[in-house]
Amino acid sequence: MKIFKLITIVIMAYFYINVGIKHFTEPEWFLQIYPPFLPFGLAAVYISGFFEVLFGIMLLIPKTRYYAGWGLIVLLIAVFPANIYLAYTNGAAMDISAAVAWGRLPFQALFIGLAYWHSKDV
Repeated sequence: MKIFKLITIVIMAYFYINVGIKHFTEPEWFLQIYPPFLPFGLAAVYISGFFEVLFGIMLLIPKTRYYAGWGLIVLLIAVFPANIYLAYTNGAAMDISAAVAWGRLPFQALFIGLAYWHSKDV
């Protein structure tokens, strides 16, 4: 079980770092699903990207993994309105199908669960 957990930590760290960098290189992609009624869209994209990179790196370091896990939990909750907005538009915000837009929502719970699991000792 320990090796499986370490593998998931590396995979999730890579995912968060990669997607976090994408917030800076392709911010318009994320702005598509940023709810238009919320202020500071571009700033929010950059801030969330920064924390995705930071927490992704912290996941790889055993001494900071606990804080990374809890930071990711907070971050995933904070960005959930974007996923809800995408589902609310039935995928139109990103030109994807309604099934994909709505199907993304449960994955947030899975990612929160993984972040919690990763915050525990390996």
